[in-house]
Amino acid sequence: MRRASGLAAVLLLLSTVFAHAGGGKVLKVLPHFLDSEGRHALSPSLFERDAYQARLRKTPSEVSALRFDVNWSAEGKPTNLRLRVEARGGKAGAQPKVVETAVKPGWTGSAWSALALDKETYQQLGGVTAWRVTLWDGEQMLAEQKSFLW
Repeated sequence: MRRASGLAAVLLLLSTVFAHAGGGKVLKVLPHFLDSEGRHALSPSLFERDAYQARLRKTPSEVSALRFDVNWSAEGKPTNLRLRVEARGGKAGAQPKVVETAVKPGWTGSAWSALALDKETYQQLGGVTAWRVTLWDGEQMLAEQKSFLW
């Protein structure tokens, strides 16, 4: 009898663990300026990427877009995954902009996705001062990551 009650307790515990398995995470967000050719770096070197990003930051006339490269993961069996970026700008009176895209997890459950603000939207904001990235499954928010000023 004690064995049966112990087995029932273990099964109940496991069922509650697997019932909550539909979570997600936003692991990393990398905002990158893009030049007129859509490049964020001139070579694959991380040092070169950082140097080119600093150059684009100093010369805004060369910036054609701002791309957010997002590393995210989803657990369970999500059906309608969407990744959303909300961006606030430094220009007075500028309304926050939202970019959203449908995404699918890789075979490991995680993936990299890119969302971009075009040059016109970037200029309307007066540059991006704060951002928030959220991962959604239907109407349920699974995860978020925010910049310091959000």
